[in-house]
Amino acid sequence: MEHADALAGFEIGLFVAAATVMGLGGFVKGAVGFALPMISIAGLGSFLTAQEAVAVLIIPTFLSNLWQTLRQGPLAAIWTLKEFWRLNIMMALTIGVVAQLVPRISSGTLFVTLGVVVTVAAGLQLWGWRPQAPKTGPGRTASEVAAGLIAGITGGISGVWGPPVLFFLIALATPKIEMIRAQGIAYLLGSVILVGAHLQSGLLNAVTIPFSLAMCLPVAAGMALGLAVQDRLDQRLFRRMTLAVLCIAGLNLLRRGLF
Repeated sequence: MEHADALAGFEIGLFVAAATVMGLGGFVKGAVGFALPMISIAGLGSFLTAQEAVAVLIIPTFLSNLWQTLRQGPLAAIWTLKEFWRLNIMMALTIGVVAQLVPRISSGTLFVTLGVVVTVAAGLQLWGWRPQAPKTGPGRTASEVAAGLIAGITGGISGVWGPPVLFFLIALATPKIEMIRAQGIAYLLGSVILVGAHLQSGLLNAVTIPFSLAMCLPVAAGMALGLAVQDRLDQRLFRRMTLAVLCIAGLNLLRRGLF
């Protein structure tokens, strides 16, 4: 790795830059429940290699998702897991299967396609479109399974599984606190898979693990501030902020696919 010595030695300039980026990512995640990887990869990628950026992000992402999942306590997390069990099982199984396959579609094409869908869908909803998913019955089951399947496919190929999950939760008109918790559970499952995969791949190693652990502090500080903001947001403003961040995420996916 090009910056391995700096990572291992906690070179001060690199450390401060990384901590600033991770703190910002933690703040946005605390406020709207997602976007830590999107912000952190984009920021860290300006002075670290892509592999190093991913390695630095893995442990703070896992711990922040755990915090988000358990913020209202384990009983609330268990209730939400039961409420969205089809979504999470389908997503986890599909990520596990698709990640083992050699995809017929290039990552660039997938990023562009996903970026267009996310940007257009979020933009239309900001404009006033209100998609709705059935809250009960076969329609609810079908839409939940479909969301999990799409999230698993995109996550298995590209590591991006958040937007399909979030669009499903928005279409259900999920209350703010439950939406944040449901996102945390879905992202936590994916984080567990990634931690295991990168311990095996060697991306998490004696150099990157200490640096990744050190980044947990700025992420936690940023997330605490973001949660304080989230607690003061009404449902309507929270929804609009979430959609705005999704638009930015979609544009970032387009950038990754085109450049």
